[in-house]
Amino acid sequence: QLQLVESGGGSVQAGGSLRLSCVFSGDSYVRYCMGWFRQSIGKEREAVATVDKMGNTAVVADSVKDRFSISQDLRARTIYLQMNSLKPEDTAMYYCAADRTRAGYCSGTFVDSLSITWGQGIQVTVSS
Repeated sequence: QLQLVESGGGSVQAGGSLRLSCVFSGDSYVRYCMGWFRQSIGKEREAVATVDKMGNTAVVADSVKDRFSISQDLRARTIYLQMNSLKPEDTAMYYCAADRTRAGYCSGTFVDSLSITWGQGIQVTVSS
């Protein structure tokens, strides 16, 4: 059974950095588009960044494009979200996600909820 386990969250002051990790287990990693999402209190969950099995990355949230980056270690079956110059508005629960819709590619993924596996989420709090 596919499992995603996030780590690396916590509290940081504005301007600081954090790196989130998500370890994938229980299935073939290259079958999935991997991504990071976040949800703040009172807001809908939003996509932050994705990475496909070829290592192609996309930071999809306009508010973080110059500050966040996503990467992966195929051997370790781990994806990372490097977050720099953090702002209080980045405070949210961050979720790792895997979507098998496109056999490892990310175009058109994260639409059908039945194809998505979510991690348990990890809190990131940025204080001013």
